[in-house]
Amino acid sequence: MTNPANQAFTDGPTLHDGIRMPWLGLGVYKTQEGEEVIQSVKSAIAAGYRSIDTAAIYGNEEGVGQAISECGVPREELFITTKVWNEDQGYESTLKAFETSRKKLGLDMLDLYLVHWPGKDKYKETWKALIHLQKEGLVRSIGVSNFHIHHLRDIIEDSGVVPTVNQVELHPLNNQKELLQYARENNIVLEAWSPLMQGHLDQPVIAKIAEKYGKSAAQVVLRWDLQNGIIVIPKSVKEHRIRENADIFDFELSAEEMSAIDGLNENKRFGPNPDEFLF
Repeated sequence: MTNPANQAFTDGPTLHDGIRMPWLGLGVYKTQEGEEVIQSVKSAIAAGYRSIDTAAIYGNEEGVGQAISECGVPREELFITTKVWNEDQGYESTLKAFETSRKKLGLDMLDLYLVHWPGKDKYKETWKALIHLQKEGLVRSIGVSNFHIHHLRDIIEDSGVVPTVNQVELHPLNNQKELLQYARENNIVLEAWSPLMQGHLDQPVIAKIAEKYGKSAAQVVLRWDLQNGIIVIPKSVKEHRIRENADIFDFELSAEEMSAIDGLNENKRFGPNPDEFLF
């Protein structure tokens, strides 16, 4: 029987540096270090996932690393992302933070390293450190997270290097259309965190579409992301939900349905606005 997630791991977008990244990954934000994160990651990999997204601030890089080493899937088939936290921003401190994350994960090389938040004034130096890490062969791709258009322009103008990925809060209530358009024009792939609106899925428009296809509201939202060319990393610690979130490749939303979901936008954030989350 073909795993429903397989398409996610063979047809992911090729980033502008030539690295291929899966459409679907497991996010482990707020997944507890130790047995919970180990089992979540192992369950996801067993279900066909090949992309795991963590961060230094999540406090579970060691558990993710243990799951990777014990999962039985060759390292080269996995795509591992982590992020530099705010208090470690700056050139030298980012290099040290990367080394700490790499050791916790037990990996020689990371697939994607992100600047977690832009903050106020250190992100240009942090970005230069990521460029250095990529040149040294310690990370395959480099990107950012929670960057507005003006932050992206800032680092591109300063360094001449365009991020491959921008991971942002993106969902039907905050669809980030302007940012998505800018990203497309500049060959940046958007990746959605909190794609399921932190559980706020009770939307009649989505429910009606879900009923039509015999899918859950979560599956409809994740499908909407994919058809917009957006990578998704839904978080779950439940094996059945991890598998359900991967079962999104056997149906396609119509243009009218995509438009109807777009119409839910309220520019509503469940997390902080990057322009206000300063440090």
